[in-house]
Amino acid sequence: MIFAIFIILIAIQRMFELYIAKQNEKQLKAAGAVEYGESHYSWMVLMHLSFFVFLIFEVTVLDRDVAGLWPIWLTLFLIAQSGRIWVIRSLGKHWNTKIIVVPDAEVVINGPYKYFKHPNYIIVATEIMVISLLFNAYYTAIIFSLLNVWMMMVRIPLEEKALKAHTEYSTFFKGK
Repeated sequence: MIFAIFIILIAIQRMFELYIAKQNEKQLKAAGAVEYGESHYSWMVLMHLSFFVFLIFEVTVLDRDVAGLWPIWLTLFLIAQSGRIWVIRSLGKHWNTKIIVVPDAEVVINGPYKYFKHPNYIIVATEIMVISLLFNAYYTAIIFSLLNVWMMMVRIPLEEKALKAHTEYSTFFKGK
């Protein structure tokens, strides 16, 4: 029952985030934004959806239970969620699940971007691991952590290319 409630809450959160992303996408494209990474975006969505399918499968079929270390995993999850909100608030109208850049837009250098180039990807990696380990879904943790590394090897260079091509990104993030 705890697992089902947890998954439902995450699903509601993700749907709300997709709504925000879609609204932001409309505004950004109306402002002349350029989109990058269309070819890998559907693969990324499939990976994230598959994560939840595999997680549900592993927990239910292999009869996984809440981990003995659940207070640690839940605390890390809540910290990651706080980070997720911080990222979304810091980027404001520029936050999106897609790579969409408005030419000559001001580069966001506040919030977590003071410390990291791509904090959202750190958060996603943490969530994949922590959500899986919260329910002892070790196979899901390993498989999707590896898939996420692969996806980030594609996505981060493409995002950097887009930001460097259309903003002063290189100036602000030199050395980070």
